[in-house]
Amino acid sequence: MKMVFDSFIEKEARERVVSILDSGTFRELLSPKDKMISPWLESQGITSQFDDGVVIGKGKIDGHPAVVVGIEGAFQGGSIGEVSGAKIAGSLEMALEDNKNGIPTRVVLLLETGGVRLQEANVGLASIAEIHSAIVALRNYQPVIGVIAGPVGCFGGMSIAAALCSYLIVTREARMCLNGPQVIEQEAGVQEFNSRDRAFIWSSIGGEQRYKSGLVDYLVKDDTVEIVKTVRNLFKKGKPKETRDESYQNYLSKIDRINAEEVATPERAREILSGKGGGV
Repeated sequence: MKMVFDSFIEKEARERVVSILDSGTFRELLSPKDKMISPWLESQGITSQFDDGVVIGKGKIDGHPAVVVGIEGAFQGGSIGEVSGAKIAGSLEMALEDNKNGIPTRVVLLLETGGVRLQEANVGLASIAEIHSAIVALRNYQPVIGVIAGPVGCFGGMSIAAALCSYLIVTREARMCLNGPQVIEQEAGVQEFNSRDRAFIWSSIGGEQRYKSGLVDYLVKDDTVEIVKTVRNLFKKGKPKETRDESYQNYLSKIDRINAEEVATPERAREILSGKGGGV
């Protein structure tokens, strides 16, 4: 029988959230019907969106209570502003309260975001800080699982949120970095990082590179069934013995091995970060 390919990347945020949850259990919190729009975009001539680019789904995963956050990369590059950030932070804090009260609520973050929304920088940054705190607190009760599929990737303060997740799943099409290619090019010059060189970008910060560098946990195909299966298996696996931020000394020792005068290549970065390369 011919298998039907079901791309996760090609789905909109709401469709991604629905696919992660058990069939028929999806209930959206603060849906477009509630018209929670950004108070800042209209005055700058930018058309708002009634969900402000974030979908919060409440339902179940393998019969367990769950909250799934989906960021819509097609709206303002998935950027986080006052409303979208508050929706994410509030949903995580709600899940945290559930866990504190003995309701083992699972959390999945579907991350397609350029980071803070520049038009709402201060309030966006405040929301991202709350998101970080909530993830760290939630990890004491349940694994927090992040998924970066593509095509936007995960950058800025939300790349820190991704790194704080108990487990991080990516596809080859994903990208993750603190600063995006255009920001690096703007600040350091095109000789340092050419934002139009797609092959170089993906070889440097793409999903496969991040996986082989040991910065993410699982590399999967762009297939909805495989992504959903991986998410569910990770909840069955339970909390990791040590999270990335808890093993910071390991990463600091790798940074110490970097020679700033050496031309950085994807291969050399992979060697250092994976621990397979010699000192410099």
